[in-house]
Amino acid sequence: MRIPLLASAAFLAVFAASAAYAHAFLDHAEPRVGSTVSTAPKEVVLTFSQKIEPAFSSVEVSDGNGARVDQGKPNVSATTMRVGLKPLQPGTYRVRWQVLSTDTHSTEGNFTFQVGK
Repeated sequence: MRIPLLASAAFLAVFAASAAYAHAFLDHAEPRVGSTVSTAPKEVVLTFSQKIEPAFSSVEVSDGNGARVDQGKPNVSATTMRVGLKPLQPGTYRVRWQVLSTDTHSTEGNFTFQVGK
């Protein structure tokens, strides 16, 4: 009785771990998540844990008033998505992203960064 139970538990643990890797998660960003930069960036670059589908992936950058400061459609190449920015003033900016990985799983998230001291 214990062996089938242990085998089932091991199978579920392996399956759950592999399912967690079946999504494109944000690996790192530039500017970094939650960072303060002294010079306004010219673009936001997001790198994901898997390849993403360009046609179904998007990013928006907005200022503290909610006005968009990105330059529109992002450029997507494999695991990287980048979008140009309009000239930024000192303040807090929010990055909202949504991606569809090549294995058809969708993920989304957001973070902020600050420009200035």
